Order: sequence, then C-alpha cells, then structure tokens
Amino acid sequence: MQLILHILLCITLLLFANEEKPTNMPIHIEKYKQIFIDLNGKATLIAVSKTKPIEDIQALYDLGQRDFGENYVQELVDKYEKLPKDIHWHFIGHLQSNKVKYIAPFVHLIHGVDSLSLLKEINKQGLKNNRIIDCLLQIHIAKEETKFGLNSDELEAVLTGELSALKNISITGLMGMASFSTNIDLVRAEFNYLKSLFVKYTPLQTANCKLQILSMGMSSDYKIAIEEGSNMIRIGSLLFGERKYTK
Repeated sequence: MQLILHILLCITLLLFANEEKPTNMPIHIEKYKQIFIDLNGKATLIAVSKTKPIEDIQALYDLGQRDFGENYVQELVDKYEKLPKDIHWHFIGHLQSNKVKYIAPFVHLIHGVDSLSLLKEINKQGLKNNRIIDCLLQIHIAKEETKFGLNSDELEAVLTGELSALKNISITGLMGMASFSTNIDLVRAEFNYLKSLFVKYTPLQTANCKLQILSMGMSSDYKIAIEEGSNMIRIGSLLFGERKYTK
C-alpha cells in the first residue's frame, strides 16, 4: 500500500511540474519531490505543519499529501475543523493527559506516548468515543535530557504490564528523536539503538500491541534514519520553510 501511494503521489508531482506554478507558492515543491525520491516508497512522510496557516497545508494537500503532524492540541483541533476530513492528523507533541479528550474523536495516530498513565487516559477517551486510538511509544535515545521518552526498562514494563487491559488503544510502533548534532556517527548510533528495540519487541504480538511503525528522522537527519530502518519520518522546515513563532 505504501508503494502504491508513493507511485500515485509521484504521478501527481510530475503532472504539477508541467503546470505553471504561482509565484507565491507557500511550500517547497522541489524539496517535496526530492524527499519522495529519497524515501523511494520505504517510509510514510508526516508533513509537520505546526504554526503554519491553513493555506500552506491546503497547498500540500492539493499535491496529494494526506498525513500531517501538529504539536499543539488547540491548533490541531482548529485545523481539523477547517480542512478536508480525509487528512490523517498525527499528534507529535508532548501530550498532556487533560487534553487528550479534545483530539480523541479524530486523531489518526498519537506519537510520543511516554507513560502508562497517559496510555490509560487515551484508552479512557477512546472508550468514550467508541474507537481504538493508535499510539506510538516514545523512546529516549538522545543525549539531551530535555527530550522525553521511556528508557528500555520502562518500555519493557509498559509492554509486559497492564497493557492488555487497555482495550481502546493500540500500540502500533515506536518513535524517537536523535540528538540535535552534526555528529553523524552519534545520530546513526541512536537510530540503530531504537531499531534494535523495535526488532526485539516486534515478536510481541497481542490484541492491542503490534509493532509495525518505526518513526524516526526529521528534516536534518531523515536520510540517516531511512538507512537505519525508519518507515515514518517527520518533515517540517524542508517543506514549509523556517517557522515564525509569535509571542
């Protein structure tokens, strides 16, 4: 299925390449095309659209992009209400338990789940909305202590503990963010470590845990991530340009 979507999107991009482009195009078309060449059907692209206006997202949607990632709950809710309903919305920020209820009715995938207590709240809201919510467990692989995530012992405790009682969540994979570093060997080693955990626990197939997604890689390191086995990447600035934050 991923390969079919890749082919269809490539066709769309080729058709668009032959059209006259508006001078104020809000996204980087050429970089978008290059990313898909780099992915070669091996990974899902999440377009990170946080802080970006509706018009920018719509422009990328019109090219065939359907997976978008947001960091802030209220911004995600607002965009969900205004944009086409076949978009797959990914929540990729650090999610607070008291805000799960706002995205539970529609979110496609929650990245960055880093505690059993958060999983329990997602399960609670999934039950209220009569749906099973897909989640990725975030693993701390970077040198920076500011990044969130489970360590290997905590991961094992979650996967082998109370998980089976949570009927309205599904653990579909692992995710992690490498150190923000120009040291390629360091970044590669961190991705390789996450891949090793993914391989270790993939055989653990239960009713609500089937590891299929290995999400790692962003604008600065996605090529390394793909080489190390990532099948889902998150790209923002390469597509939309640098973000302008308002105070």
